[in-house]
Amino acid sequence: MGARRAIFLDRDGVINENRPDYVKSLAEFIFLPGVSAALRQLAALEMPIVVVSNQSAIHRGLVAQATVDAITRAMQEHIETAGGRIDAVFYCPHRPDEGCMCRKPQPGLFYQAARQLDIQLAGSYVIGDALSDIQAALRIGAQPLLVLTGRGCEQVKLLDEALRRSVPIFTDLLAAAHWVRLRENGG
Repeated sequence: MGARRAIFLDRDGVINENRPDYVKSLAEFIFLPGVSAALRQLAALEMPIVVVSNQSAIHRGLVAQATVDAITRAMQEHIETAGGRIDAVFYCPHRPDEGCMCRKPQPGLFYQAARQLDIQLAGSYVIGDALSDIQAALRIGAQPLLVLTGRGCEQVKLLDEALRRSVPIFTDLLAAAHWVRLRENGG
């Protein structure tokens, strides 16, 4: 696939507050602290920034695809106004029981992003708040990073000892972005 690596971000729990009852409206979409600054830092790296998110509320009948699209547009506009960027957004609308290949930890959405955006998955970064994000990253040869926002504090307990040693863990997206910038700039 492509020659350029990317930064993949989960949405709920990484960019915005995670809700156990799902984000079903723009009013329920609340940015986490530091996200704008984090995305400004990541944008400076000139790597594609791609959101890959499970959004099963669509197939659960809790939110319309048009509403998710409107939330996505508002999210991107806010981030761009703050000096950051998100180059593309990919969602899996399926419930876990549907057995699709696009729901993380399956790698389908990452492969789709790689094809559409000419991305080299190996060596890319995946920043998430769940074990499924880490598992997806490992399946595509990317560097997983876990943030403790959203579900992260609970999900970190699911990591076995080998993953705890090999997966960098950060308080939030801003701390993870700082680490990525240092690593990319040879620091």
